[in-house]
Formats: sequence, structure tokens, C-alpha cells
Amino acid sequence: MKLYRGLLLALSSLGANKLRSALTVLGIVIGVAAVIALVSIGRGAEASITAQIQSVGTNLLFVRPGSAQQGAVVGAAGTAASLTLDDAAALTDAPSVVGVSPEVNGRGQVVFLSLNTNTRVVGVTPDYLWVSNYELADGEFVSQANVTARSTVVVLGSAVADALFGGTQGAVGQTVRLNGQPYRVIGVLTSKGGSGFGNQDDQVLVPLTTAQKRLLGARFFGGSNSLDVINVQVADARQVTQAKEEISAILRERHRVLEGEEDFSVQSQEDILGALTQVTDTLTLFLGGIAAISLVVGGIGIMNIMLVSVTERTREIGIRKAVGARRQDILIQFLVESAVLSLLGGLIGVALGWLISQVIGRIQLGASGITPVVSADTVLLATAFSMAVGLFFGIYPATRAAALEPVEALRYE
Repeated sequence: MKLYRGLLLALSSLGANKLRSALTVLGIVIGVAAVIALVSIGRGAEASITAQIQSVGTNLLFVRPGSAQQGAVVGAAGTAASLTLDDAAALTDAPSVVGVSPEVNGRGQVVFLSLNTNTRVVGVTPDYLWVSNYELADGEFVSQANVTARSTVVVLGSAVADALFGGTQGAVGQTVRLNGQPYRVIGVLTSKGGSGFGNQDDQVLVPLTTAQKRLLGARFFGGSNSLDVINVQVADARQVTQAKEEISAILRERHRVLEGEEDFSVQSQEDILGALTQVTDTLTLFLGGIAAISLVVGGIGIMNIMLVSVTERTREIGIRKAVGARRQDILIQFLVESAVLSLLGGLIGVALGWLISQVIGRIQLGASGITPVVSADTVLLATAFSMAVGLFFGIYPATRAAALEPVEALRYE
């Protein structure tokens, strides 16, 4: 039997039982749609994280205190307080380093009139703006005079400005209350398009000394105020590895520790991106695997219906064999029927999955900045898998139909 004739016979047979065929296809539709929707959300989360990290700059390093160990001094937040302003100053001597910006951070409630928001509070120095690749949308940034005087001034992230003032304009000069204390707004940062994964726009910046003495509480290490992070800008992204080695050597000497016993860690954007991507890939694979189970269930539905179809058409099979149809002709006919069911379900499922991902992205995930990504490889994989499921579960019914003896089939009532 030629393939196109088998296709015509399959369509004719499926058309004779439209409702049954539609219900059979529904299982595949649901499975493919679930795979497309869930995988696209996972891919969207990965793309959002990647864009956010890359927006900070690929030539940026983060030096953080190591985990608390026996004999380490533990700060108020429960992390090992092993970095100080003197450490930050020492890092400027590294040949490949062009900028250093220490910071401390915590959480705070910002209030303006009847509006309020809970956000990240970051204590910074003037170099933070260019080291971390931020830009001002309005006003000015924290100055060295502000740091020296422990001034009660604040620079708002764009998300905070939107929440309190409806935009980045009009906020400068206003007074907000930060953890119950009045602070004058001196600037607003431009948006970096942050997402729910550590939104870079959802923060407020205050002078480092103000954060340590007035807001977050001072923590000490070796008689000096400790830091949460030291941001380091490298001259060139190609020198990141060299810079990490230079920074590690300087801090090991200052802290008098051996290699492998460091009480600090140095991370690049690539390190952070790799770790987060591994998490999102695992999550995406997990979600896709769960969704694929419904495809298997849909395949079992195809097998069930095809077995019923074989039973119902036993006499038809006998007549066809009696007039010269070969075993392989019967086999192809029923395999084509199952393939048509799975392919049709796959195509409808792709369209439905795309629609669901867009709806979920706009309604539920919009606040997180995640846009589901429906990629061509996901569509092809889901469609191919649905076809494979249809063929796999169609083999047994087709083989059973092809194995029927003509005489016995003609006697079947």
C-alpha cells in the first residue's frame, strides 16, 4: 500500500468516528500544551536571569564573606563578618582592578504620604554608581561629603520611585521615611529592567556610614566595621580570572589564611550565571518531565481506542485480506491512523501551549518580569515526542490487526 492511500484510509476511518477521535486527540493536546507552556516559562525565567546579570557587566567581581566557621566572628545577620573597609582599600592595589565599591545591605520600609513599600536598603560610597554600571535618571548620587557626614539622604531605585511617586520624575527633593526616619531624596536610578530574582530596580541607596550607624546596625571584624560585599570592576572582561587570583592573594595575606582556608569568596558574573542557570535548567527539566507524563497517558488513550477500532473492524480487515491486502498493508493503515491522531494532537497542543504561556506570562508573571520563551527546539521536541508516543502505542493494535487470519476475521460477528 502506498503511503498516501494509507493516509486517505486513515482519515476516512477517523472521520467516521469524529467524537471518539476528538476525545483521543485531546489527551495528546493536553500533554503537548503542558510541555510547551511549562518549558517556555522555565526558559523565560532563565532568559530573565541572564539579562539581569549581564546588565550589571561582565567585568564585575563580587567579594563576599565566607560562611561562618569555628573561630570566625559572626555578624548580626548571621554571616561571617570577615571583610572591612581596609580590605576594600587594599584591593585597589591589584593591577587589573580599576574600581572598588564596598557595600552593606538589609531590608527597610520606605513611606511617602499614604504609600509605602518594603525594599532592599544598600549602604554605598560614591564609586558605587560607576563600578556597578548604574546611571541616574534624575538628581545626583551619594557624595563623599554625604558619607563623611552620615547624611540622611537616599537615592531611589526606579521600582521604588514608581511605587511611591508614579515614576522617576518628581521624586528628587521630596522627603520619605525610611524605617521611620526622614530621608531626603537626592536622586533616582534609571531602570535596569529587573525581575523578581533580586530586582536591581527594587532598592534604595544611602551613604555607607549612614547605613552602618543609623539603619542597619554596625558589625565589626578586627576592630573595623564589616562589609557585606565588595564590588570590584576589572579593567577588561578577559582579565577576570587574573583579577580573582590577585584579589584572593591580597586578602589571604591580609587575613593570614592559607589557600583553601579562605574566609571570603570571589565570584564573577559568569559564576553566578552558571549557578543560577543550572538551577533553572533543572527546574525546566523537572517541569517538562511532569508534563510529559500526560503525553504518555494520551498515548495509552490512543492504544485503547485503536484496540477498540481493531475489534470493531475485524470483518473489514478480513474482507481486505481476502481481496489481496497484505499483512504490511493492514499494519501501515493502523499505524498511520495512530500517527495522524498524535500529529494532529501535537499541532493543536503547540498552538494551545503557546497561547497558555502568553496568558500566564501576562497575568501571573508580569510582576516578576518573566516573559515565557517558546523556542523552536521546544516545539519540535514536543511534536516529535507526541508522534513517537502515537507510533509506539499504535504498534501493538496495528500488529494485532495485521495478524488476523482472513477466515477467522470473516466469521467474526
